Amino acid sequence: MYFPAYRPRRLRRTKTIRDLVSETRLSADEFIYPMFAAPGKGVREEVPSMPGIYKQSIDNIVREAREAGALGVKSVLLFGIPEHKDETGSEGYADDGIIQKTIRELRKKTPDLLVVTDVCMCEYTSHGHCGIIRGGDVDNDETLEYLAKMAVSHAEAGADIIAPSDMMDGRVGVIREALDDAGFEKVPIMSYSAKYASGFYGPFRDAAESPPRFGDRRSYQMDPPNVREALREIALDIEEGADIVMVKPALSYLDVISAAREEFDHPLAAYNVSGEYSMVKAAGRLGWIDEKLVMMEILTSIKRAGADIIITYHAKEAAEVLRGRGK
Repeated sequence: MYFPAYRPRRLRRTKTIRDLVSETRLSADEFIYPMFAAPGKGVREEVPSMPGIYKQSIDNIVREAREAGALGVKSVLLFGIPEHKDETGSEGYADDGIIQKTIRELRKKTPDLLVVTDVCMCEYTSHGHCGIIRGGDVDNDETLEYLAKMAVSHAEAGADIIAPSDMMDGRVGVIREALDDAGFEKVPIMSYSAKYASGFYGPFRDAAESPPRFGDRRSYQMDPPNVREALREIALDIEEGADIVMVKPALSYLDVISAAREEFDHPLAAYNVSGEYSMVKAAGRLGWIDEKLVMMEILTSIKRAGADIIITYHAKEAAEVLRGRGK
């Protein structure tokens, strides 16, 4: 019986050999952990559709950020839940807004933590859309002024990276100019460049209390069938000054991540979004899957597709798994 000189199974025989020849390696310092900051003190309210994820007051945000850091997760992405919402999302750019106060406290208590802030109006507006409403629709150009104010207020509070997620045309350039004019030319922008109008955002909207009160976001978020359009969006953001670009969601858009990696040399982030997280959690609780195994397989697939940075609610759990591998 003939056997080839090269037998692929030789390099799969033991875990040590498999690890030695692994083509894709995950690291906790590539993860960004999303967190939801809420008003009050001592608040820690689990999101029903996202087991293990909480809406938390600033004191608990600081505590969990320290936990994440101890596991090797060095970066967080902050979302705010304001006390009051209005038509212009004024708490989003207020000096005493929930995000601004959270940033300042994290800067004091966790100085080595990398603080990334989401810049979008949907969490702060009474209508739940990502901009200023005129004539029943989001006014793109007027919205840019508010996004720029929000970005500058975050930088003034001490944010390390500004992450606009609104999908308004031209927002990266306007934010870049506003940051530079305010003396924050060293603050990078991580743009949600290819953010799709996805059904995977439902649990996040529960957490952030931000579902739109009318209509949907399909007029400004990307249409799921399109890949070439995503590359045009990314190219525009790079031209306008984005330092890091992003594809969101990740799991159903691995082809977009791969195409972006082939086309661009910029650092590339991918957002493993709430619906992707919640499906794994739900199936794991029902005993239908090995939750940790599937979690790591998904994160590995995102990295393998070409992402340099993974924003994921699994960050702490995945870091624990990675730490266990090293023992």
